[in-house]
Amino acid sequence: MVAEKIATASPATPTVSGEALRRRDRRAMLPLIGMAVLALAVGMVSAGIGPAMIDFGTVAQVLLHHLTGLPADVTWSHTDDTIVWVTRLPRVAMGFGAGAVLAMAGAALQALVRNPLADPYILGINSGASTGAAVSIVLFAGSGAGVALLSGSAFVGAAVATVLVLVIGGGSGGGGPLRLVMAGMAVGYAFSAVTSFLTFAADSAEASRSIMFWMLGSLATISWPVALVGLGTAVACGLVLTALGSRLDALGAGDEIALAVGVRPDRARLAIMLAVSLAVGTVVANVGSIGFVGLVVPHFARFLVGARHRLLVPASGLLGGAFLVAADVLARMLFAPQELPIGVVTGVIGAPFLLLLVRQRHADHPRARLGRPARTTTSTPSEQGVQQ
Repeated sequence: MVAEKIATASPATPTVSGEALRRRDRRAMLPLIGMAVLALAVGMVSAGIGPAMIDFGTVAQVLLHHLTGLPADVTWSHTDDTIVWVTRLPRVAMGFGAGAVLAMAGAALQALVRNPLADPYILGINSGASTGAAVSIVLFAGSGAGVALLSGSAFVGAAVATVLVLVIGGGSGGGGPLRLVMAGMAVGYAFSAVTSFLTFAADSAEASRSIMFWMLGSLATISWPVALVGLGTAVACGLVLTALGSRLDALGAGDEIALAVGVRPDRARLAIMLAVSLAVGTVVANVGSIGFVGLVVPHFARFLVGARHRLLVPASGLLGGAFLVAADVLARMLFAPQELPIGVVTGVIGAPFLLLLVRQRHADHPRARLGRPARTTTSTPSEQGVQQ
């Protein structure tokens, strides 16, 4: 196994037997099961919260009835059925799918570029999607163009941003982590400038408000077909990134170690970038630009299950889904009947965490520890996973 080879290939880490790794993986399954139960509970509870409160039992009965036809005798009102099944559960499903994709993408990118502050924004995908949506709103405002056109334009923008990042950051010289980061930042800033110009140049104040609201994210217009796309994207993303977990471990430990265990860094990085870009572009095109999920959640997941990506990816997905569903409840209820953009809620939660993370990394820096000798070796989160 690649993970076992990594454990012995790194001179900075002690030798860890394959059996020890497997035992630790088995122990980490309990937190994964707990996260799955938590995600299900958060989804069921959130489907009952709103201007019309619906109890947990009714929500469970409505869901079971539509999925299996049971119970045969309907004991709840048609109004409750419509509220739960048509209005709220699609939001819950899409919120879980989008949160899972963003969190899993963040976990993968933090290993890909060996930076714990990386998240999907680093690829410029969110900025590209925002520009695509802004073009659609400005050009087709008042024409009756629907959500499908808006989502399609956003996806095209995300795809264009991804291609540009891959071309700039993965050119003939090879796409190293720093080059990918710089390419993502450059593309993201360029698309952000275009979006700002379109917002300023919009003919109507309504178009400008629509652009700003979309840029901050919302689940308000989600229907079941869109929600199923989000869930399917999350499942596919989780399967692919989990299958690539050993390669993510190798990349996170450094290109030299990756080569030593038979992983070609450039090819692996390109494959993971494409998978992440496609998944993130799909969900961002439907829910808008939502920040901090991919940054915050992987650190909590890493604390619970360790840094090996075979476990970290599904853990991040479960926590990310539950986190975004809970954030959507706050967005709906804090200023009801008005609805906050969900990106505002995730930003309020994520920004303080980012400051704590930066402060912790500063405290761990050798120059910050006055009076103590500097460490001669450092390790990335994925290298910590090797030790586990």
